[in-house]
Amino acid sequence: MSIRMSAAIGSLLFMSVAASAAAPVTGSWVTQSRDGVVEIYECGASLCGKIAKFLVMPPAGAGAKDINNPNKALRGRTILGMNILTGFKAVGNEWKGQIYDPKSGKTYRSVVYKGKSGNLVVKGCIGPFCQAQTWTPAR
Repeated sequence: MSIRMSAAIGSLLFMSVAASAAAPVTGSWVTQSRDGVVEIYECGASLCGKIAKFLVMPPAGAGAKDINNPNKALRGRTILGMNILTGFKAVGNEWKGQIYDPKSGKTYRSVVYKGKSGNLVVKGCIGPFCQAQTWTPAR
């Protein structure tokens, strides 16, 4: 096989791998309910997402605590600044990890990916069943 042919095949392989790679999702996103902004950032070898801003103040105010957490030791932590997305790693064209809902105190398996419109699709899953939300870029 010629060097030129090898280079062409290598380029095609690289392009197919790049096309199936997960699109970057870091940045600030407004939740579907428009009550907060989540900042997604690199944390170690994975991505995390924290509640960066309240757009609708919780009933307990800016210092609202994680009172619904099933772990009593964590109920005193402040929701603002808390990671709700943890352990997200690129798998194909998606990011997979866990999402925590401070309103219910439950943690779900989660899948995140950029939609065609540039919005973020965020899924929380129990077993084979998932519920999706669409988050928009914060401006």
